Amino acid sequence: MNNLTRRSVLGAAVAVPLVGIMKRPANAAKYTYRIGTDTPISHPINVRAQEACARIQKATDGVFDLKLFPNNQLGGSSDMISQTRTGALDFVMTSGGILSPLVPAAAINGVGFAFKDYGQVWQAMDGAVGAYVREEISQRGLIGFEKIWDNGFRHVTSAERTIKSPDDLERFKIRVPLAPLYTSMFKALGSSPTGINLSEVYSALQTKLVDGQENPVSVIISAKFYEVQKNLALTGHIWDGAWVLASRKTFDSLPGSIKDIVIRELNRSAEDERADVAQMNASNLEKLKQFGMNVTEVDQSAFRATLRKAGFYSEWHKKFGDKAWSALESVAGSLS
Repeated sequence: MNNLTRRSVLGAAVAVPLVGIMKRPANAAKYTYRIGTDTPISHPINVRAQEACARIQKATDGVFDLKLFPNNQLGGSSDMISQTRTGALDFVMTSGGILSPLVPAAAINGVGFAFKDYGQVWQAMDGAVGAYVREEISQRGLIGFEKIWDNGFRHVTSAERTIKSPDDLERFKIRVPLAPLYTSMFKALGSSPTGINLSEVYSALQTKLVDGQENPVSVIISAKFYEVQKNLALTGHIWDGAWVLASRKTFDSLPGSIKDIVIRELNRSAEDERADVAQMNASNLEKLKQFGMNVTEVDQSAFRATLRKAGFYSEWHKKFGDKAWSALESVAGSLS
């Protein structure tokens, strides 16, 4: 990215032919904003976010400079959300599950085994479910952008145990994000979930603080979890996305024309990133097999039945409320 704060040395007028005058370029950055993510730098989220930053800089003629800070460089996910609310940070990209302690409705895409495929995901998140979540976000000092980014369907990895059925998750120590819905789901499946920030997961697996973890394939690859986990169960238990959240305090201070460019380019990169993840899924599975991981399929209906019997769906229906649950079931079908 070009250094937009550099000063140009301009030749003086004829009266002072050999003396330089330092002058700030007319298009030097007037607004320097930051965006933080919790994913490794090689993840498609960061690749496409960086492209958006460059396009925004160009489209504003250098007036707006958006700087990307990946991999929890600005703090853990929960910390970055708090910073964004206060205006100490301008943007954060985070999953609905991690956002849910502040915005409970944001976790609704994480209802276990709700979505069967991407067709259902985008119908929900680009439609009524996403609109409901953004409205809830707007009441907490944040602005949620229209297009949620794709973090993929999440799957379970393990160091020793092969996961094929709900019974295999009994007393299984699993790392989950710091999000109540994830903890609730794995408890309902008989596991022992532990909330750990993503940047600390590799060491937790390496030291056997936990037996396994759950993440999309793209994260398993980019975070190199295959180095400390032998098995991958394609549970697809949760579809996970990343919301772009802006601080209302700082974003609303921008001129309308700049806000329009920022929204347009970040939403454009969201669409590009979705296509990236779709292409990467199959190739990354093959890579994980080449790295020595044992990949297994599961019967999702068995897991859904276990959750229903444990009262998981009824519990979360009550927590989310009829309006949110109705929006979810309009796409996913009856759950409870």
